Amino acid sequence: MDEPRDKGLTLNPKYDRDGLITAVVTDAATGEVLMLAHMNDQALALTIETGLAHFWSRSRQSLWKKGETSGNMLEVRDLRIDCDQDAVWMKAVPAGPTCHTGARSCFFRRVGAEGLSAVDTVE
Repeated sequence: MDEPRDKGLTLNPKYDRDGLITAVVTDAATGEVLMLAHMNDQALALTIETGLAHFWSRSRQSLWKKGETSGNMLEVRDLRIDCDQDAVWMKAVPAGPTCHTGARSCFFRRVGAEGLSAVDTVE
């Protein structure tokens, strides 16, 4: 009998209709949220195999290794999957800025009643 997806210890990702799961990346040292992306089965397999973050680009419809062009790779220290196996949490060591804008984190703006404001440091 198969283990239930939500309680068992068998990796059995529940991909959405596009074949993707959500991936949240945090800094292994600080816990700061660095980015959110998506992974298909190949990206997840490569991340597990190499220890470097791989994702699926929905806009380009292609696999990408984070930092392949910029050098700002993400070395995975811990990879976890949630209870229903439709999202992963990656604790990683960034080799540089994580955001394509050059910001340390993709979450560098705060939303408030007055609109957006910049966030400079880990809070």
